Amino acid sequence: MAPSLRRRMACWLYEGTLLFGVVFLVGVLFTTSYVLSSFTQSGNALDNRFVQQALVFVAFGIYFGWFWAKGQTLAMKTWHIRVVDRHGNALTQGRALWRYVLSWLWLLPPLAVAGLMRLSGQQLSVLLVGWVVFWALLSRFHVQRQFLHDALAGTRLIHFKPVDDASKPRRWWS
Repeated sequence: MAPSLRRRMACWLYEGTLLFGVVFLVGVLFTTSYVLSSFTQSGNALDNRFVQQALVFVAFGIYFGWFWAKGQTLAMKTWHIRVVDRHGNALTQGRALWRYVLSWLWLLPPLAVAGLMRLSGQQLSVLLVGWVVFWALLSRFHVQRQFLHDALAGTRLIHFKPVDDASKPRRWWS
């Protein structure tokens, strides 16, 4: 059974919070290596912000590829969501990375519109939020209530109930 849209969006927001740590780590490593590098004429790491953004994209790919191949990220575990292939099996590393690449598809239409219409940052933000809502609502029309990138990648999100192990003794703090 597919998780509810509300559960998926809550998981998505929590995932975004956790990704601050990944972005911070990449930023610290990039800035430190850039400033200490003898190849640079400038001490400003923002001169190569596109390189830094590419590194964040790769770091996110490693993060999601690793955890999705294991079945779930920490946020997904918290919200009892698992990612599996069409047959209910764990994802291969390749399929997890393919899902990651396809999950960025939702970003392309608003960026294309923003580029063609020369939108301001505030207008782009409104467009992105509106597009995310539209993208999420599209899952309502899929037979299994999956996002478009999941359908294209051959994956699906499932809601699972954690097994309460009654054989374990209950501790006072649990």
